Formats: sequence, C-alpha cells, structure tokens
Amino acid sequence: MDLTSLREEYGRGGLDLPDLAADPVTMFERWFEQAAAAGVHEPNAMVLATATPTCVPSSRMVLLKGVGEDGFVFFTNHASRKGGELASNPRCALLFPWHPLERQVRVEGTAVRLDAERVEAYFHSRPRGAQLGAWASAQSQPVYSRAALAASYASVQERFGAEDADGEVPVPPDWGGYRVVPEAVEFWQGRPGRMHDRLVYRRDGDGWATERLAP
Repeated sequence: MDLTSLREEYGRGGLDLPDLAADPVTMFERWFEQAAAAGVHEPNAMVLATATPTCVPSSRMVLLKGVGEDGFVFFTNHASRKGGELASNPRCALLFPWHPLERQVRVEGTAVRLDAERVEAYFHSRPRGAQLGAWASAQSQPVYSRAALAASYASVQERFGAEDADGEVPVPPDWGGYRVVPEAVEFWQGRPGRMHDRLVYRRDGDGWATERLAP
C-alpha cells in the first residue's frame, strides 16, 4: 500500500497572535463551539497520552466531560492502564483532532484526581447501562471471551437491576475522574504549503505567555 501521495492541501483559515483570547480555556471554548457548530463528530473526543515512570508511552481516545479555569475533565477506571500510569506519573497530554476544520489543540499538563462528590454526580448522570458496564468490566485486564464479558454484565444486572430497573447503582470503588491542569496549550491551524499556524500558551506566573512556533 503506497501512502506517499495521500495528502491534502490545507487552506480553510489562519490564526495570528491578535486572534487569541486572553487565556487558553476561553480560546479552547471558542474553538470547541465552532467545531460543534460545524458538525464535527464527537468534538469532545480527545487522545489522552500517558507514560510509565520508565517513559513507556501509551495513548487512547477518551471523552472530555468538562472544561474550565481549573482544567480539562474526564472520567475512567482508576485500575485501568491509564489510571495506573497516571498514579505513578501524573504528567500527561491531550490532543483534540478536529480534522474537518483543519485544526488541532494540544494540551500538556498534570492530572489530578477529582473529589468523590464530583465523581458521584457525573456517574449518576450516565445512562444506567453505562453505570452497569462500569461494574461489569475490569478495564484493561485480560478477559477470556466476549461471552465472559456478557456473563459479567448479566451478573451485574442481577445484582443491581437491568437498564429499566429502579434504584440507584453505586459508584464502583475503582471508578473516578481526573482534571488535567494545563501548563501549555497549543492551537494549530492548517495552512497551504504546510506553513501551518502554531500558537501556544505557556503558564507564566499567574497568567499566560503566548508565542508562535514554526510548523
């Protein structure tokens, strides 16, 4: 399979320092709203990159479930691979790939666990099937077969009630969330000739400094 000629010329827009908001969260929210309005599929889907203490990297897609001055929020199983890596090395990176707009946003920062109150509030806002699934799956652990997963889910249904049952499903003990506190946030806009715009915010005391990077 020859991929050498597979390319697109970018030219939907540009980005300059005067275009930036005063802080990266405000700028991110502006771009996120534009991605959602443009019909980008799951604009809150992001690549989360983590690494072990010995610098072995891994990445996967997760969903952004909150953003504000305190950072970028997502939820997962603390006993998963990413949870284990964040426990030993909280430094991580996020990537939002908004291809239809020829844009991406890159975030580098530190993950901090969310408090139990916030985790419980979000967990109980999820569809009941997803709540049951959080109990049924030992995330990232080997599983014998799809039938074994189905049997585990059926066991959880028997314990807490099926999707249409009443009664609250408790939060699993290993399930929770993280807030990624950003240290750097880069906004990337594709340009013709691969002369892309790359503008980055970096923490500077209590504020942010901005600069342009070469593509």
